Amino acid sequence: MYSHFLQIWQGGTRLVSHMATSFLRSPFPCHQATVSVNNQKLSFSSRMSLRIPKTQKMKTLSLSSSYESIRSIFTGIVEEMGKVTEIGPTQEGFEMTIQASIALEGLKLGDSIAVNGTCLTVTRFNSSSFSVGLAPETLRKTSLGEVSAGSRVNLERSMQPISRMGGHFVQGHVDGTGTIVSMVKEQDSLWVKVKTSPDILKYVVPKGYIAVDGTSLTVVNVFDDEAAFNFMLVAYTQQHIVVPTKSIGSKVNLEVDIVGKYVERLLSVKYL
Repeated sequence: MYSHFLQIWQGGTRLVSHMATSFLRSPFPCHQATVSVNNQKLSFSSRMSLRIPKTQKMKTLSLSSSYESIRSIFTGIVEEMGKVTEIGPTQEGFEMTIQASIALEGLKLGDSIAVNGTCLTVTRFNSSSFSVGLAPETLRKTSLGEVSAGSRVNLERSMQPISRMGGHFVQGHVDGTGTIVSMVKEQDSLWVKVKTSPDILKYVVPKGYIAVDGTSLTVVNVFDDEAAFNFMLVAYTQQHIVVPTKSIGSKVNLEVDIVGKYVERLLSVKYL
């Protein structure tokens, strides 16, 4: 995983590049990038080394880069709640249409949007709504098959390399579903407990990340004997995501933190 931060100090000449390296591949695999500062080019190699001409003052920055592929990735910070206006089979397959506003800004055909944490491709849109296709595997693996016209859904557009990482890396690849088993108020906060399968629960750790219906949340406790975990929602979050609108027995989409799965894979594979 790489994180690259460029800081431009007004009237100064300082360019700072921070690189944090781990055993994960970057979700934004940079093969070659060029930064132009006052019409002078600074180049990044695939190893993220930086070559800077010695004499220059930084006032303006333009960035152009060539990526062989940029996977869609999200942060788990819900941008808005959309309203499902239509869902059902069409001539092309199974389609869902969602009324939205923020999610439509800068939208293009083929863009990815996380709908309740499920990465879906925009097939058509207008000034007030967009449509996405739902594959049979998506309907089997997620809770979207239970959505109906009028349902509220969490929406997040895929992040750009310059976006702030407010939550954690969320791929939009739902690992499975969980069932809400309790919702308890404590002053203006809401405690939610979710039961899920052991195959998912093994990746859930106290104080770790989990995406619930696409919302980046911090796990508080894990209850192995109940095959469950819980989290707390503060008042602001309750007003901006769909979980509080659900009831006990409702399903939620779950995506565990990818780090645990990579570690498991690395430890389980026997290399020749």
